[in-house]
Amino acid sequence: MRPDLLVRLLPFTVAYTIAYAASGSAGWLGLGFGNLAAQLVFGAVAAPTIFVAAAAVQLLLTRRRGALSVPSGPDDAWFQAGFYAVNGPIEEAFFRGLAQGGISIALGAPTGFVIATAVYVLYHRLGRWTWPDTLATALVGVPLGLAFWLLPGPPSLLGVSLAHIAATCGFLGPGPYLLQKMRLV
Repeated sequence: MRPDLLVRLLPFTVAYTIAYAASGSAGWLGLGFGNLAAQLVFGAVAAPTIFVAAAAVQLLLTRRRGALSVPSGPDDAWFQAGFYAVNGPIEEAFFRGLAQGGISIALGAPTGFVIATAVYVLYHRLGRWTWPDTLATALVGVPLGLAFWLLPGPPSLLGVSLAHIAATCGFLGPGPYLLQKMRLV
């Protein structure tokens, strides 16, 4: 894995770790399994659905912008998927666990959901994403924020992390690779 990609994740990891230690392993951070059956069912249903939806959104945006970054081959697509399997849970830990969970404890669940989701969406603009691509992340941020808040049992990052990985793989890397292989782009 490229070191520059891992460095990007370091501040999220450090902030979450500090919050976890300082809070005495607070449940609102979502590190536990929650209601394991609900988390696994959500992940199993959401992952393929959100992968296809993300690839479809990428297809629409690609046709609008006229360009798409596609992995050079299947090995590159798999490599990118591996990075997203690391990236997804770390982003969820920060934006759902730390931001949404922490703000929800302080100001209430609806406020935590709105602020954390807005910050999650706008964070992608820092990566020089175009505004349409940035706003497309709301199509992931909103349902995952709601799932973190509303799934039965204590908050858990499990189901939303599985869905996040699938969404990112649909929108970047493997999804565009498949769109190209299917001759849709």
